[in-house]
Amino acid sequence: MKSLKTLVSLSALAVCMGAASMANAVSIAPISSNFSASGSLTVKSPSSFQLPITCDVKFDGSVNDVGIASITKVTVSGSNSLCKLPQITGVPWTLTATSLSGTSGGGNVTNVGYTIPATVLYPASNCGPSTVTVAYNNSTGVLTTSPTSQPLGSSCTLQSLSVTVTTSPLLQIVP
Repeated sequence: MKSLKTLVSLSALAVCMGAASMANAVSIAPISSNFSASGSLTVKSPSSFQLPITCDVKFDGSVNDVGIASITKVTVSGSNSLCKLPQITGVPWTLTATSLSGTSGGGNVTNVGYTIPATVLYPASNCGPSTVTVAYNNSTGVLTTSPTSQPLGSSCTLQSLSVTVTTSPLLQIVP
């Protein structure tokens, strides 16, 4: 009988802990929606001889029915000749919300990577796949790297990323 009481008590504790962790869970809304975002990123890589290069970037993606976003298209452009060379790898990149405090939230983008083939002017770069930690402002729709500078493996660094979600309704990190 004592083991039955212990089993019931442990089961109740597990259910309560599960409910508490679900209460702290966050996701991205609106679910089953598409989004786009544009802005800039700054990277250092072997191709740039470890000098920071700033390029324009555009993301397109969707939020699935459980509140996880997939970045399905990444376009890099800009006036620097290196901005025309990246070949994006690992798409779709997965954006998962991890926290919410006031109007700001946090998350992780997994599978982030790109390559630049060797040319006459530049050595090759093979950056990623890596997980990038991001911050998101629900009020402004701005997604940034947090902390700012993050490694992308193989001597590559994402120095900064700042994109603004331009889709209506605006994406939100929600409890």
